[in-house]
Amino acid sequence: MKKYQLPTPDKIAFVCLFLLMALPWITSPLALTAGFVFCYLFGNPFPELTSRVSKSLLKLSVFGLGFGVNIIEVIEVGRSSLLLTLISIAVTIGLGMILGRILKIPANTRVLISFGTAICGGSAIAAIAPVIKAKEEEIAVSLATVFTLNAVALLLFPLLGHLLAMDQHQFGLWAALAIHDTSSVVGASAAFGAMALTVGTTAKLTRALWIAPYTMAASFIWKSRERVGIPLFIIGFIAAAFINSWLPDFDPVWNGLYVVSKQALVMTLFLIGAGLTRAVLNQVGVRPLVMGTILWIVVSITTLLLILEGYIS
Repeated sequence: MKKYQLPTPDKIAFVCLFLLMALPWITSPLALTAGFVFCYLFGNPFPELTSRVSKSLLKLSVFGLGFGVNIIEVIEVGRSSLLLTLISIAVTIGLGMILGRILKIPANTRVLISFGTAICGGSAIAAIAPVIKAKEEEIAVSLATVFTLNAVALLLFPLLGHLLAMDQHQFGLWAALAIHDTSSVVGASAAFGAMALTVGTTAKLTRALWIAPYTMAASFIWKSRERVGIPLFIIGFIAAAFINSWLPDFDPVWNGLYVVSKQALVMTLFLIGAGLTRAVLNQVGVRPLVMGTILWIVVSITTLLLILEGYIS
């Protein structure tokens, strides 16, 4: 008979800290920092479990946040930003490919980092990876690069937004255009304000819809037969926004789901921070991180100036 083993102190502490993230006064930056600091000092006692749970919880959180968004806003943002989205994605990918060549980064890695920066971070990388037949280590390095920069952006962007006296709408747009992953866009926007959260989430998820057509174009270039589709969490977000707009009589229910989803996202960010271990940081390497950082800074500064000057609104 197998002897039962009591949970170790680090496992108990990790679970308690994770549950603490459900409290409404715990913010996104605090959750991410708590996860990172705990696991950097003591290690992640559940590395595989936290990786799986964070991915699932993120998708459910984004789906639930759709109940706080009006579908008309989603359509309007998508329509008004069509040309900007096409140009900015193409320019970012092109610049990333040039930087990758200069820094002598392997072809697949520079493609993955460029797509992740241009569209939607990890989701774009996951979508394009099978099309270009990327190896596991190439995917891991690209995800780690984007993931590291996401963590920095989540803490840095709200501070810069307040320092530059940006309004809620401006910050939401900037976060959506300059931060890689949806989770970090939502986290940074939520830390800045409610209106920034709505604008940032809507703009980012509208942008993420371009994963499918750009990945499809890549499949023709690389002559790949991999199936291309839109991530389900994006479809879920749009469906939730449609339900929220179509059935306004149930606003208290939709608002409740939105509030729960917003705090679930905070808990997700704790798990994401817990995944930023020493091993992950060591795996990134210097050149991919340099490429990702330069590309990210260029995109961030360019979009910031265009927003502040009123060219993007």
